[in-house]
Amino acid sequence: MKKILILLFAFVSLLGLNSCSSDDDVVFIAQPDVEGINFINSFNDTYVLTSATSGNIAERFVWNTVDFDVPTNITYELQASTSSDFSSFDVIGSTSENNLAIKVSQLITLATDAGLDNDAETEAPNTGQVYFRIKAFAGNDGGNALNTSSEVKSITVVMPEAAVEEGPSFKELYLVGDATAAGWNNDNNNTPLFRDSENENQYYFTGYFGAGAFKLLDMKGAWQPQWGIKDGSLTNSELLGEDPDAFPVATAGYYTFTINTEDLTYTFEAYDASAATTYDVIGIVGAGTSVGWPNDDNPTPDIKMTNSDFDKHIWQANDVVLTDGAAKFRANLAWDVNWGGGENFPSGQATGDDIMVQAGTYTVWFNDITSRYTFIPVVVAE
Repeated sequence: MKKILILLFAFVSLLGLNSCSSDDDVVFIAQPDVEGINFINSFNDTYVLTSATSGNIAERFVWNTVDFDVPTNITYELQASTSSDFSSFDVIGSTSENNLAIKVSQLITLATDAGLDNDAETEAPNTGQVYFRIKAFAGNDGGNALNTSSEVKSITVVMPEAAVEEGPSFKELYLVGDATAAGWNNDNNNTPLFRDSENENQYYFTGYFGAGAFKLLDMKGAWQPQWGIKDGSLTNSELLGEDPDAFPVATAGYYTFTINTEDLTYTFEAYDASAATTYDVIGIVGAGTSVGWPNDDNPTPDIKMTNSDFDKHIWQANDVVLTDGAAKFRANLAWDVNWGGGENFPSGQATGDDIMVQAGTYTVWFNDITSRYTFIPVVVAE
């Protein structure tokens, strides 16, 4: 009898342990996110790809957060392809964040894989589409069955052909010297002077100069011809037969510098910039640009310009693609302060009217103190 009781007790105990074990097992049933995943950033109409800007960020992809209703990390994988069906693709990168940047160099690689080039001598096109999607999956294993992918996003890329783009051609003059942003480097994104819209021999520049000296160059990357002074008069190396002396700057500050290359005259006078407004952003918009005019769906499409710590009033934008049409500059992504120029293209001073631009790819400079601007056609080296 005692043995029977012992066996019965052991059986009951075993049942109890099994019951406790079952109660402690928690099973999570993960579900796909019913909202899915999509890109939420704005895209440009076109992306211009040049070797000079290969290190720049071309676009920052941003997407919504996915919720798989399961306590695990979510990994996002940005994928790119040369075909819309993604029969083959490259992984640009993976992250646990909601954004990832792609550089111009990566787009150039994709464009090349898609059969594009910038050689005017080949039959290959220089404009085409590449495709992106974002994939989200639970954990760190891309093969996890719990995943979702966005719709495919196509973007248009342009590789400017190795030639001077169509557009007006004028002599440009560039600052060089330790009194300027470029220093004594003839190919350091040297700042140009702003040419008069009616007199192609008259140039202006109002901006900051450091203590030191400067000269002017006809071409970036070349020391000849160069402009300077001799015995107090404006001259250049071709007229003089030797290098001219530099323009001296005794004290750092803002100055207005003007020259006339036909009359061989110049002025260099101190300028009071203490009341000049400093803007956070200056952008370019308009029907003649790749971004169009702002609207309710896209109120801030602006092609954003950049400035430097050397002079916050001089702004620049590279590889700006234009078609025949209207454009304007505006401040702080709003219309409170904006500048136009009417028929004065490719250089001029703001009049308030739209600037009627011409098709081509340009480096654009703008001076918010004087409202002067210049559009310089891009030359891509073969």
